Amino acid sequence: MGKRTRSQRQGSSPKNRVSSHRFPANNKLPRKFDEIGEIVDLIHSPAHTAPLAKIKFEDGTVSHFAAPEGVSVGQNIAFGENVSLRPGNVTTLDRIPEGTPVCNVESRPGDGGKFARSGGNSAILETRMDETVRVRLPSGSLKELPSKCRATIGVLGGHGRTDKPLMKAGAAHHRAKARGKLYPSVSGVAMNPVDHPHGGGNHQAVHGPNSVSRNAPPGQKVGNIAPSRTGRGRRKE
Repeated sequence: MGKRTRSQRQGSSPKNRVSSHRFPANNKLPRKFDEIGEIVDLIHSPAHTAPLAKIKFEDGTVSHFAAPEGVSVGQNIAFGENVSLRPGNVTTLDRIPEGTPVCNVESRPGDGGKFARSGGNSAILETRMDETVRVRLPSGSLKELPSKCRATIGVLGGHGRTDKPLMKAGAAHHRAKARGKLYPSVSGVAMNPVDHPHGGGNHQAVHGPNSVSRNAPPGQKVGNIAPSRTGRGRRKE
């Protein structure tokens, strides 16, 4: 009998705990409207690629969110619709001029931010319409979002984090461990046949079709799962 595949093991109950000090705070836009908070600290979070800003509001509540470039300790951050276009302020997309870089963009109003949240990333507001706004994401794709979604003005901090090469596998190991990621990721063709359906053989190859049914059992569900087509395809004449 073969062993369970990697996807089966990842779906089981967790075998270890992630260190709490690596996730010091929740990286979401606070649910604040027409309020002003002060940045009391900038926190380095090993689990995030951008620094976190610790904000204290007038009512005494404390929140954290990803800090854009240019903010500093002691700076006031405004939340609402009638705010200035200063890096760090949070407002709705219908109040932001076209061509403005924004980060931590919400997908639905009030969800805390879903897009442009990695260090050094930003989205560009392209077009404003009646009820929606078109935003160009860091991937280059255009996304149409509700105009009442919020976003942070500016480019997210942590730019240049990918400039320094990892150089060795140990550095990649520690980076993945800090974020609770699986490393290294071994391909199925490099395994033994007892470990993976694609394993075994005198050379690393799948040795047959790698398309499987959508209803295949978990140990067999590897490769191309229910593909609509495989191969390079043919040009239509």
